[in-house]
Amino acid sequence: MSDEQTDTGTGWPQPAGPARPGGPAGEPDPRPDAPDPDELSPLAPQGPVEREPVDEPAVEDEPAVEPVDDGATVDLSAVPRSGETVAGSDGLGEPVGESAAPAAGRSRWSTAGVMIAALLALLGFTLVVQLKTTSTDPTLGATRQEDLVRILSDLDARENRLQQDIRTLEDSQRQLQSGEQGRQAALDEATRRADELGILAGTLPAVGPGLTVRFDAGAKPISANRVLDAVQELRGAGAEAMQISGGDGASVRIIASTYFLDGDNGSLVVEGRRLTAPFTITVIGDPATMRTALNIPGGVVASVRGVGGNVTFGEREVAEVSALHVPIKLEHARPVS
Repeated sequence: MSDEQTDTGTGWPQPAGPARPGGPAGEPDPRPDAPDPDELSPLAPQGPVEREPVDEPAVEDEPAVEPVDDGATVDLSAVPRSGETVAGSDGLGEPVGESAAPAAGRSRWSTAGVMIAALLALLGFTLVVQLKTTSTDPTLGATRQEDLVRILSDLDARENRLQQDIRTLEDSQRQLQSGEQGRQAALDEATRRADELGILAGTLPAVGPGLTVRFDAGAKPISANRVLDAVQELRGAGAEAMQISGGDGASVRIIASTYFLDGDNGSLVVEGRRLTAPFTITVIGDPATMRTALNIPGGVVASVRGVGGNVTFGEREVAEVSALHVPIKLEHARPVS
């Protein structure tokens, strides 16, 4: 082997040439202008190397925050960044930035939910109270349909009577306010009222269609209770004036304060005056209505006949009630001013 070849250990001779500058093989060249050993390598690519572009995530520009010059110095290093935790008053870390916003939102929604629930509860309570207040009367709910119709009819009739009274009073008022005609109307109205009150009080005689009712005793005398029942039935049937006469011809005017007592030997004491049997009541009113009232089953006629007595009727086109009652002097009652 010649001096120009060197054994490389591979079995192939390596041509002799100028030795690579530097030290021993494998050590870098200490010269400052020495080329890179990789560039001298036959395996290194020659020329600039092009690299494939790599997609990197786009970073959005954060909005610039303009500093506020309020004369105070702010230590930016002490401001917590997004994602960091800050120790709270209880020693636990609290999120800062994006994590704090959802917590505040949940707090606001929780408060709003509590307020809505409270308003709904108040509304429900109000509805329950109103339903209880306007609930149907249990008495009317258990009433039959026929009874409800009768109640409604009575209310309608009462309303009609009240409306008629209102119209009558309004007509009287217009007449009283119309000058000379009003004065005459007022005088006529006062006279009419005085006559009505005189008849009711028994201080004036009265005439009109009516009825005579005679009580004849049987085995037992006619009691004061039987006569009083007859007077009450006649008043309920629309009697406007009454008087009672005895067998001796004495008569007593019957008014609201008249009382009846049992006397001796079948007699009757009326207003302190003694009357002998038989007794006759003269009454002014509708004859048919008053007769029907006395003849109802179990009424006055039936009770008198039950003890052996008898009751007879006599209709009069003109019945006269001439007995008078002494005017009553009131000691306690006064008209309402």
